[in-house]
Amino acid sequence: MADDPGSLSPEERADRVLQEAAEVSPEAAAAWSGSDDLLSDLAAEIDPALEMLLDIPIHLSVELGSAKMAIHELLQLVEGSIVELDKLAGEPLDIRANDRLIARGEVVVVDDKIGVRVTDVVSPRERMRGLEG
Repeated sequence: MADDPGSLSPEERADRVLQEAAEVSPEAAAAWSGSDDLLSDLAAEIDPALEMLLDIPIHLSVELGSAKMAIHELLQLVEGSIVELDKLAGEPLDIRANDRLIARGEVVVVDDKIGVRVTDVVSPRERMRGLEG
């Protein structure tokens, strides 16, 4: 494997992430090791008319926290200002797809980049409830 992350193929990067995850959580790595077979099985069962939906881009974001402030406070922000967020240190981050909560996770570092390890996936029922409001 090359040392420069940019020179790695997608498969090599996936292997590296899996290896690093195995060091932290062997159970999670074992669960994901068979994911290629699972994805292949799912792809074989997908109706060809629905297959094009799988290529629709989704905006994925990870929310560290949020804060409310008055406009006069916002206008006073300068370099070095600190904005206190509503989450506690160590609390899970919200993972959102098109602004809908889909999971929670924790910050990890992969090849000198920040990533998020999924620790909890929101159930489909909870996701549907989010669409109602």
